[in-house]
Amino acid sequence: MWIKICGIKDVETAQRIAAMGPDAIGLNFYQPSPRVVDFAVAAQIAAKLPDSVEPIGLFVNHTQDEIHAATQTCSLRTIQLHGDEPPGFSAAFPELKIIRALRVGSEGLDELSAYLTECNRLGTMPDYCLVDAHVPGQYGGTGQTVSWEMLAREYRRDEWPPLILSGGLTPENVAAAIRTCRPWGVDVSSGVESTRGVKNLDLVQRFIDAVRGVDLNEND
Repeated sequence: MWIKICGIKDVETAQRIAAMGPDAIGLNFYQPSPRVVDFAVAAQIAAKLPDSVEPIGLFVNHTQDEIHAATQTCSLRTIQLHGDEPPGFSAAFPELKIIRALRVGSEGLDELSAYLTECNRLGTMPDYCLVDAHVPGQYGGTGQTVSWEMLAREYRRDEWPPLILSGGLTPENVAAAIRTCRPWGVDVSSGVESTRGVKNLDLVQRFIDAVRGVDLNEND
């Protein structure tokens, strides 16, 4: 199970979290976020990570030039588009892997389906689809959960990119979330914080241990 710890803001925290063995850490470049990091610090973080932990840049309605600048400064190979970017936006980044974050509420997966259908038509299908909870006016990090049962029923695994589950995950609920909807990976930010924007290393370790401890064969 792929694990990303998102919203890392300093080198020391990044190194200590990397030692716990996640697959990726997220560098959030969205200015209004309490987890924002500037390009210079992000570049330092990326340079200090072991090869086994990938830095991933999170962008919300940034311009293509801004994204290019960040990826070059920080030597990023994967970006996460978390805003209102249109289906064809990622065509500007053929050299990068794309995680497309899409927010889902009680209305179900109709908007997600329409978005991915258009991506398919344009030849810009993302490499991964991250599903987060829809909260009006927010682009993530809200601590709200998506309906895991709905994702289990409606996410078209045979047609759509691998599913990364996000939104409201914690050390206490992530195992149940994984067993219910069986994502390809999980992404956490606010669920491992002691205060808003500040990672709690004990919670991060417990989250990773909980994910690594899931046996997906136990319910078969």
